Parts: sequence; C-alpha cells; structure tokens
Amino acid sequence: MESLNNKRGFASDNNAGVHPEILKEIISANEGHVVGYGDDRYTRKAQDLFRQHLGSDAEVYFVFTGTAANTLGLTGVTRSWNSVITAHTAHIQQDECGAPEKYTGCKVLTVDTPDGKISPSLLMRHVHGFGFEHHSQPKVISITQTTEMGTVYSVDEIKALAAFAHDYGMLLHMDGARIANAAVYLNLPFREFTTDAGVDFLSFGGTKNGMMYGEAVCFLKPELSPDFKYIRKQGMQLSSKMRYISAQYLAYFRDDLWKRNASHANAMAQILAQKIKDIPGIRITQQVQSNGVFAIIPHDVAETLMKSYFFYSWDELTSEYRLMTSWDTTAEDIEDFIRLLRELMLKRA
Repeated sequence: MESLNNKRGFASDNNAGVHPEILKEIISANEGHVVGYGDDRYTRKAQDLFRQHLGSDAEVYFVFTGTAANTLGLTGVTRSWNSVITAHTAHIQQDECGAPEKYTGCKVLTVDTPDGKISPSLLMRHVHGFGFEHHSQPKVISITQTTEMGTVYSVDEIKALAAFAHDYGMLLHMDGARIANAAVYLNLPFREFTTDAGVDFLSFGGTKNGMMYGEAVCFLKPELSPDFKYIRKQGMQLSSKMRYISAQYLAYFRDDLWKRNASHANAMAQILAQKIKDIPGIRITQQVQSNGVFAIIPHDVAETLMKSYFFYSWDELTSEYRLMTSWDTTAEDIEDFIRLLRELMLKRA
C-alpha cells in the first residue's frame, strides 16, 4: 500500500513509527564501545527493570521478533513429543508460518472460541493421553494477552487457566505482544496478571507499542529453562549489538512511556468504536477492550475505503474487518476515516 504515502491508517500497530523517546534512547546508547552479546550495562539495567515489573525470579532474554519470542520460549520448555494447546485465532497457530511446530517439533492443538479467549472447559477435549506413548503429551497452554480479537483476560480467568494447567502438570504461556494494552485496560501492574496469576513464562512485546524492534522472553519461575541461552543462540536470535534492543526498554519503562502509549491507543479505539456504532449498517462484533475494533462492513464499501485508509479483512465470509489504533493515532485520523465511511454508506443506501 505504498500509494498511501505513509498515511496513518488502521491496518496494524506494527505500521506505526517509533516513539521519539525510544529513538532518543537508541541514540544515547550509540556512544563508544560496549561488550557485545548482552554483557553490557544497558542489558543488565533493562533486565533489572523487568524484574521490578515481573518479580525478582524473572529470567529475561531479548530477541528480535515476536515469532522468535513465542517459538523459542516454547522450545525452552518442551520436547518434540509434547503438544501446545491454544485458541484457533492465536498467532502461534495462524500467523507464524508454522515456526512453533517446526522448531519445537510439538503439535499445536487448537480450540474454537468466539472472542479469542480460552477457558478450562474448552480445553478438556485435548487434555488426555498422559503417559500413553501413542499420544502427544500436553505440556503448554498458550494464551494471548490481549487476544487477537482485542479482548482481555481478567486476573481470575488467568488464575483459573494456570490452576488447570498446573493440575495436569502443564505450563501456562502468555503471548504478550500487546501486554501493555491489557495492563491499561485492567488498570493493573504487569505482575498482577502474569507472575502472581500463575503464568509460567511469557513473550513481552513492545514493538506494537512504540518500539522499533525487539521482544523479551521472560521465564517467571526459577530455572524453568536453564539451557535457554543455547536455544536462543541456535535460534539465531542472540544479538551481537544487544544494547540497541535493551536501551529501548529503558525508555519504554521510564516515566511509564509504555502506559502513555497504550492508554492513547486504547482511548483512540474507544472513540473509533463509538463513532462507528452511529453509522447505520455497520456492526461491532467484539468487545473493544484494547486497541482493536472488529466490525462488519459491506465488502464493497470496505474495498473503496481501503484505497484511502488501509486495514485488513478478518473474515471474508462474514465481511468482518479489523481496525487497529496505535500510539500515534490522532482524533483527526478517526474523524476523516468516519466521514468517508459515512459518505460511502449513504451512497450505498
């Protein structure tokens, strides 16, 4: 969609630029020589900040991408005969090109869910065959916070899933690509709905919330993956100039930049949803709890609208589309988008 000339749209928070405070921190870290591969003051300080937010036992490893964070994190706690259970909408099932299955060797088993959230009752059909050598052994339940549908797990929902997993000798993983948006919606510190809720390990993202690149694999229980440093290296995710990932997190946590960015993105989604609801013929399909709005829009209208504001189709059969807001979305962006959408709907009527 290069023809849109860098125009802000609603396709993805990945499409947004880097927050100026993050860029400033990268430039600040670009002074002199430091030891490579993470043995530097920026990385140590960033890891300390993570422990402040997640607990003193957290072991933190920086990688380049969210796919790597999920895949290598899972690799660190599984063997090839295990299985990972997740929602059918989850990134590890839909959007990572089979990387989790390729690198872990595990089966990824899914459950259907209308809102992106899974519950113990939905998982029961996959929780069997323990100790039976002809059956893959369930090892991990993976949830996404916020979900791919923009919904958010409550603390009680996470605790229930953690208790369920642990009762069966499994682990609970959280894909936290948009974990900041969830924290803002819940109005809770990260630890309360991760470590204290029973999550065993997680991917902690910042790229979708103002960072340039880089994610963190966080093991929340001591020695959960004692050999992970080797897994990261073999997985081609050990950055020689790691300070440029780590430094971003220094700015990200400083003065709650993460919260400011996510709060703005969430607020913009609420405004967008309210204005969409006022247009006859458009229907919101999911609760708007983070920075995603899912709506049924007539296909012909959406196709025309995409020529001015790019966004993605979510379900072609139902004409459902996903609209994402970002840390840099403005009220003017929304007003212009809604004006055009309203005009197209009126012409269609």
